[in-house]
Amino acid sequence: MRITTDPVELWSDPQSQARREKDYFDTHFGPFFRTEQLIITAPLSKGEIYHPYPSGSDVPFGPPLTFDVLSQVLELQNAIEDLAAEYQNETVMLKDICLAPLSPYNNNCTILSVLNYFQNSYSVLNHSISDEFFVMADYHTHFLYCVQSPASLNDTSVLHDPCLGTFGGPIFPWLVLGGYDGENYNNATALVITFPVNNFHNDTDKINKAKAWEKEFIKFVQSYNNTNLSIAFSTERSIEDEINRESNSDVTTVLISYALMFLYISLTLGRIAPCESILVDTKISLGIAGILIVLASVACSLGIFSYAGVPLTLIVIEVIPFLVLAVGVDNIYIIVQTLQRDERLYREKLDQQIGRVLGDVAPSIFLSSFSETVAFFLGALSSMPAVRTFSLFAGMAIFFDFLLQITLFVSLLGMDIKRQEKNRLDILCCIPGCKRNRVSEKPKGCIFMFFKKIFAPVVMKDSIRPIVVAIFVGMLSFSIAVVNKVDIGLDQSLSMPDDSYVLKYFHSLNKYMHSGPPVYFVVEEGHDYKSKEGQSMVCGGAGCNNNSLVQQIYNAAQMDNYTKIGYSPSSWLDDYFDWVKPQSTCCRVYNNTERFCNASVVDPLCVRCRSLTPEGKRRPLEEEFMKYLPMFLSDNPNPKCGKGGHAAYSSAVNLLSNDTDVGATYFMTYHTILHNSEDFIDALRKARMIAKNITESMDAPGKNYSVFAYSVFYVFYEQYLTIVDDTLFNLCLSLAAIFFVSVILLGFEIWSAVLMCIAISMILINMFGVMWLWNISLNAVSLVNLVMCCGISVEFCSHITRAFSVSTKGSRVQRAQDSLAHIGSSVFSGITLTKFLGIGVMGLSKSQIFKVFYFRMYLSMVLLGAAHGLIFLPVLLSYIGPRVNKAKVQAALQRQRGTEQERLIDH
Repeated sequence: MRITTDPVELWSDPQSQARREKDYFDTHFGPFFRTEQLIITAPLSKGEIYHPYPSGSDVPFGPPLTFDVLSQVLELQNAIEDLAAEYQNETVMLKDICLAPLSPYNNNCTILSVLNYFQNSYSVLNHSISDEFFVMADYHTHFLYCVQSPASLNDTSVLHDPCLGTFGGPIFPWLVLGGYDGENYNNATALVITFPVNNFHNDTDKINKAKAWEKEFIKFVQSYNNTNLSIAFSTERSIEDEINRESNSDVTTVLISYALMFLYISLTLGRIAPCESILVDTKISLGIAGILIVLASVACSLGIFSYAGVPLTLIVIEVIPFLVLAVGVDNIYIIVQTLQRDERLYREKLDQQIGRVLGDVAPSIFLSSFSETVAFFLGALSSMPAVRTFSLFAGMAIFFDFLLQITLFVSLLGMDIKRQEKNRLDILCCIPGCKRNRVSEKPKGCIFMFFKKIFAPVVMKDSIRPIVVAIFVGMLSFSIAVVNKVDIGLDQSLSMPDDSYVLKYFHSLNKYMHSGPPVYFVVEEGHDYKSKEGQSMVCGGAGCNNNSLVQQIYNAAQMDNYTKIGYSPSSWLDDYFDWVKPQSTCCRVYNNTERFCNASVVDPLCVRCRSLTPEGKRRPLEEEFMKYLPMFLSDNPNPKCGKGGHAAYSSAVNLLSNDTDVGATYFMTYHTILHNSEDFIDALRKARMIAKNITESMDAPGKNYSVFAYSVFYVFYEQYLTIVDDTLFNLCLSLAAIFFVSVILLGFEIWSAVLMCIAISMILINMFGVMWLWNISLNAVSLVNLVMCCGISVEFCSHITRAFSVSTKGSRVQRAQDSLAHIGSSVFSGITLTKFLGIGVMGLSKSQIFKVFYFRMYLSMVLLGAAHGLIFLPVLLSYIGPRVNKAKVQAALQRQRGTEQERLIDH
């Protein structure tokens, strides 16, 4: 048995577009880094006003940008850098796992922090130039310069300090500051510190090292105590950790829920009897056996698919026992209660009586179980892994439950009746019970009497039936009206426990952040960067196409509210052109060896790569383009040349055939801040639209590649682009399966099957109405529940429909009343009451996702199912149900004559 907890495997189809694109990105550029992030505010700081020297208007600085707060944050940042974790007797520190783009020349970790404007140094932060009267320049001056020119190596003030981070890359202000207005970064109310950590493709040992350090990081930040700083934080492992913690706490809730249902079944399966025979007439042991059969069918399903190599998910473990219990218990109640109400005929043996009763009720049980099994197996055609896995396991579990019930349970029922007839105690079956008077008439159950004498006659009154139809049609109309207003997506905060530290992080993310996740526009292998035409299709400078890749992304960033693209892209091609042009001091080679000579090297042998002639100032083409590109990608930024591409682009360009051609490349920018599922889905949709436009505009002869957009969240949100179609497909498929199975098993009574499917469809549509009222969004979890609702609705509707179709009473109203009295009571005590007990406990869960998607949806499912199956469907059948079958009437009359003769002989 293998349990899948990896969110990508759970929610993303391996054949989906986003998954293929993720695999392409991971293969060519390495997996997206792991993110450890702090969002820090200074609740006790009031901020300050900076007075520039010698003149200029005053500049307000936000609360976290005072010297004292920045010093304390630097102390925290250094402490995190020095954190040490243990993994397999090995010490793991941040420097062992962090993203260090200039390694091995420069092993400094990438730390995206405002303090990296000061190279993470107290001395640079404290650096100021002053005389005895004025401070001419200090950290305020440096900060104001760096937020405008983050890649600068000299702030041009009297300080002459660099802005470039210690890791060799720029620190963009929108990544490290939060809560400011417009581009007034000095007004920031929050600092954001991000530690990118290397992720590894299929290297469990290295990933586990990173996880060990992250665990230590979480422990450290949770115990960090500084009243001046309010810290919200998250790590790459945080969400999975918290979901696992939540699942463990939910185990208790689920177990209590099942225990209550088990207790109810064990105690109510028998009938209330006189005190002296109560221990004989109870059916606790039979109830326990019935529950064990349900659990055995779940175990069979898990075993078969685990043997076949299908991995389990937490949804399967938490939902399927609940579903099979609903279906299984209902069938158990129908079998036992029908047998309890039956009178044994003259000279009829027990096994013959059980056979006769099963002849009446087993077709109904087979109808419901087979319909559900087929519906669930067809649900496995879904493209969503979570829905597909659930459908497979559920279909197999219900199939085995039916097999075990009509074989093992029936045998156990026969043995239990023999025990009861021999007056032996329940459970302690070797001990005889008290002597009791022979009761000539079997006592009827309270629920059965209530349904027969009160409920069924009231519902079937001529004055009540039109009101019932009006109410249910009204409910249906309301649900149809709001069905398109149901939200799509899954709010991340719902998946966290109420007391999770990640909730504070989500809140801070929405409140303070100004940039969303990075997005990469990937040009697949095959584009010709060496030709002038190929370069013009991509670059964004002078001489490039108006609809080039960089230009289109730039245009999209100008309409950020619509496109959700926040900034112009970083373009390796344009930076390469700037680096290689002879006017810069960047591209130099040794004139004797043609090897690269860094701009910081002072050597007379170093000469410009290209001459200052008109020819040399043009863009490099063909062999010349490829000659200098590897040099650019290996050049570290330095005070004389800040354009070196090693830090920024070493992973952005794939070089092929021994550095003679360019393969896949990417151009990175950022999404705008994305607050909710709707924003994430829209960002994905718009990015794909932009990528499609770029692909169409790069119309080179014989083109066999495309441009696609990739961001780390796309694999999770792609499902929502098609969730409406998937929902329609799954539910329509299930309904079609139920219809065809019902037609065949009801003896080709098409109209009965149509009415039953109408009732089930109404339950499903009303579920959408409840989802809108109760703020339940449509996603993979709720889709699993809707597929399950389809299955449970069969239980509520199929038994009543079949009882009506085989009834031989005179009018439709009498037949509906008869079927409601006899089968309705079993359905009510079997599913409705059992489920109420179990669902009630779920409302006490700490887990928000449990309360929303399980407690609310299950409660709605049972209430709507019971209302439609026990009120609306009988009324509908009383109006337009199928006419009585003459052959069935004749067969029933013959049976009745035979029974009366046998009774006379018996007397």
